[in-house]
Amino acid sequence: MSEPSPEILAAFEAAKGFMPVGEGLALYGAAAEAAKLGLPLLEVGTYCGRSTILLADAARRAGTVAVTVDHHRGSEEQQPGWEYHDPTVVDPEVGLMDTLPTFRRTLRKAGLEEHVIAVVGRSPQVAKVWAGQLGFVFVDGGHTDEHAVNDYEGWAPKVAPGGLLVIHDVFPNPEDGGQAPYRIYLRALESGDFEEVSVTDSLRVLRRR
Repeated sequence: MSEPSPEILAAFEAAKGFMPVGEGLALYGAAAEAAKLGLPLLEVGTYCGRSTILLADAARRAGTVAVTVDHHRGSEEQQPGWEYHDPTVVDPEVGLMDTLPTFRRTLRKAGLEEHVIAVVGRSPQVAKVWAGQLGFVFVDGGHTDEHAVNDYEGWAPKVAPGGLLVIHDVFPNPEDGGQAPYRIYLRALESGDFEEVSVTDSLRVLRRR
């Protein structure tokens, strides 16, 4: 499995975000494999760019590009009063979360700006106008059933044959976390379109048949 350079791994660990290193290494390995198809790598749910660093570097090494889709206003659990709220990414002028400036600084520090196309918008809207195939889709957006289902239905059909669908925060046990990502993971397997490639903690990697 491909691994990031020490510099890229250090940039990943320094970036604001939630993904553990073990899952990050698995994500990088999957992205590097999928990038060999020569198609774009796409993630839904960017936050401040921690995982984007890994996708962008894998894309750079393969001569393709990473695309990120996020409205940058934060998911449900990141709003004021919730567990993952970070007041440092609130825009004081409008009083709403805005992770876009932090995300751009993250990419610049890592030297990866030119290898990323950042799409600022809501996943279902972007998916409707995205016409091409993708070598890799990483679903890590909102964790309500509505958002997870929208992400799955919008993007999974765009994964090319042999490409990878990666779903984060898959918890079979409800005591460990929300169930929406787990439910779309099961749906992908039950569809017959995808087969499981690997499991690393809450990260599931599936290949399109």
